[in-house]
Amino acid sequence: MCFLRRPGASAGWIWWRMLRQVIHRGLQSFFYKLGLFVSRHPVFFLTVPAVLTIIFGFSLLNRFQPDTDLESLVAPSHSLAKIERSLASSLFSLDQSKSQLYSDLHTPGRYGRVILLSKPGGNILHQADVILQIHRAVLEMKDGRSSFIGHQLGGVMEVPNSKDQRVKSARAIQITYYLQTYGSVTQDLIGEKWESEFCKLMHKMQLDHQDLQLYSLASFSLWKDFHQTSLLARGKILVSLMLILLTATLSSSMKDCLRSKPFLGLLGVLTICISSVTAAGIFFITDGKYNSTLLGIPFFAMGHGTKGVFELLSGWRRTRENLPFKDRVADAYSDVMVSYTMTSSLYFIAFGMGASPFTNIEAVKVFCQNMCVSILLNYFYIFSFFGSCLVFAGQLEQNRYHSIFCCKIPSAEYLDRKPVWFQTMMNDGHQHTSHHETNPYQHHFIQHFLREHYNEWITNIYVKPFVVILYLIYASFSFMGCLQINDGANIINLLASESPSVSYALIQQKYFSNYSPVIGFYIYEPLEYWNGTVQEDLKTLSQGFNTVSWIEQYYQFLRVGNISATNKSDFISILQSSFLKKPEFQHFKNDIIFSKAGDENNIIASRLYLVARTSENTQREAIELLEKLRPLSLIQSIKFIVFNPTFVFMDHYGLSVTMPVLISGFGILLVLILTFFLVIHPLGNFWLILSVTSIELGVLGLMTLWNVDMDCISILCLIYTLNFAIDHCAPLLYTFVLATEHTRTQCIKNSLQEHGTAILQNVSSFLIGLVPLLFVPSNLTFTLFKCLLLAGSCTLLHCFVILPVFLTFFPPSKKHHKKKKRAKRKEREEIECIEIQENPDHVTAV
Repeated sequence: MCFLRRPGASAGWIWWRMLRQVIHRGLQSFFYKLGLFVSRHPVFFLTVPAVLTIIFGFSLLNRFQPDTDLESLVAPSHSLAKIERSLASSLFSLDQSKSQLYSDLHTPGRYGRVILLSKPGGNILHQADVILQIHRAVLEMKDGRSSFIGHQLGGVMEVPNSKDQRVKSARAIQITYYLQTYGSVTQDLIGEKWESEFCKLMHKMQLDHQDLQLYSLASFSLWKDFHQTSLLARGKILVSLMLILLTATLSSSMKDCLRSKPFLGLLGVLTICISSVTAAGIFFITDGKYNSTLLGIPFFAMGHGTKGVFELLSGWRRTRENLPFKDRVADAYSDVMVSYTMTSSLYFIAFGMGASPFTNIEAVKVFCQNMCVSILLNYFYIFSFFGSCLVFAGQLEQNRYHSIFCCKIPSAEYLDRKPVWFQTMMNDGHQHTSHHETNPYQHHFIQHFLREHYNEWITNIYVKPFVVILYLIYASFSFMGCLQINDGANIINLLASESPSVSYALIQQKYFSNYSPVIGFYIYEPLEYWNGTVQEDLKTLSQGFNTVSWIEQYYQFLRVGNISATNKSDFISILQSSFLKKPEFQHFKNDIIFSKAGDENNIIASRLYLVARTSENTQREAIELLEKLRPLSLIQSIKFIVFNPTFVFMDHYGLSVTMPVLISGFGILLVLILTFFLVIHPLGNFWLILSVTSIELGVLGLMTLWNVDMDCISILCLIYTLNFAIDHCAPLLYTFVLATEHTRTQCIKNSLQEHGTAILQNVSSFLIGLVPLLFVPSNLTFTLFKCLLLAGSCTLLHCFVILPVFLTFFPPSKKHHKKKKRAKRKEREEIECIEIQENPDHVTAV
């Protein structure tokens, strides 16, 4: 092996280059030997994956179990809100809140809710008899337990110029029924049955009372509607698989019946399917539980796996036909598997980082763990199962068997005597031109289109300015979208779009969004409530809120009665013996915890309720209230916590949900930087980093403009976009930087000709397979469809439009290759001249 030193090149650079070439050639040699080994034992490599699929497929059927705890899946695992909930529940349990108006400050357990909505222009207050009738029907339900009833008016209109805010009319009323289950499994099952009967009763009441609209919700409704997405998507996923099979089969076909490989395209897709079944079986054997976010795994695995399939097919087409089929398989492995190994490793690193303890969303962590297993099995099944299929297909081609009918292709003399239709079916593409054609695989319709039409068009000097303008528009919209990112803490984004839960949430948001959720303000240590300074501090903390507070009512009671309670004994004595004895104030007993030490009573904890005026974006403003109140608890002398059940889902959700993509992106970037001088060419990594960043930011910005929030599904799609972009851009870029043609334009043409077919085959199959998701009535699948469509489209745009143009402007330069070729040509001419001078009689021969 000889390395020529370029002028100006340092010794260190030469050594790095030598090391890169040694590593690259070592990997190529390893995969060449692997290809030979697979081609010599195809039955073994075909049988082992099939047996594994059968074994783990049965475990998938026997151990399938859905995950019923939605909160543990989509709420941040480590959040301060969960600690605050435990403290609030330990101080004021649900059993002590029977008569509270706002009894939904705790995790409610089993419950049933109903919103009664009057017709447009109607007043729900005029239909009290109907409301009471429905209410009595609920309380008389079989197996009902003691219920806590909370109510709230929505769409309220107040009496004009009313000082005491009297209600004139209301469009809706919300009633909540809480069940006592006491943590017993038996009573929990009874409560579940009660909720089911409650929903049926509300449906029946809707039919009996057409003048009202009833929207019901139970504690199991969210999980049921979350799981409903999987049931709705089953048929559509099968349709998607059929479309991918059809696209892969057609795109692998040629007019040449000998070299066409339709069955290999079909078998490649089936290879990914059986590897996904095996991965699912392993997941359930390890006590995994299914949830609807895992719907994305078949599409993610298919997008990566079929890329390896189509690259191997392209690698096969680039091999020499005169070689034995086993050597051709080995050459295809040597050519393709190095790049595919690198991209599979990056997939594993990215999703492995997403499955790390740094990820705070359990659904994302479970998805990434499952995806890591799928990637490993994809890789194994492609070089084993699909490699064996490639061996058998190569043997059929070498023995001149028809690629579809598997029969011997007749001779040209025999075909000349047959009808045209028979000649068309049996045409091997080599007749009449076999002695002139250098590579008959160039007749593949995608390769022909790229070589004869597209490559010349995209590199045309008049097209390049329009491509630059297109990229500026793309970058502008992407940047604009990145400035408008919204976190997706709203659980509705994961539910079936036509479900009762979504209908209930939309009505609740429409008519009950004038105020924030009721926030519990818990004072968890003894406080001198009779002290004027403490009273002022409490007023300051509750400033800007509407409050329901025993403290304010008690102070008002003292002022109206002209009673003095400036010391501890008077304050507590009057509170217990007078204020809490009044019927209108008795419900405040549940908001105060007394302790008795000897003859002295103390207030060790208490709670108040805060409600803020909000706009339609209640959730965003609730998060802002939480972020505003929490820091005050650290700097104020009053020790308190604030809590509402929705805080469990909102608490640092934005940070929790974006952390996986940041960690994965950082992991991939770190790997690319560390291998900067160990890969084929450093500029390849540099261009790859720029391309992936451009695609990732484009998908992020455009999905925001398409009204996609940053929830766990969109974050998983962003992690996948990182790898999908690398999968398709890396072979194209590395082929370009290693090309030795005279000009950049010719280098990019050759790169597109070599890898464009596989890229176009894979992206088109991927995008066509997404179409059925559009017809699944679920917000989760809508998000999946939008994000993956943008990922595929942006990658296709960069591979076929942006990179082919921009690479003709920027480094690496190809001038030194041109100089080398000129030097070699000059040297060859000098040698020929010397030979002519020495042998003047043999000039013609020379």
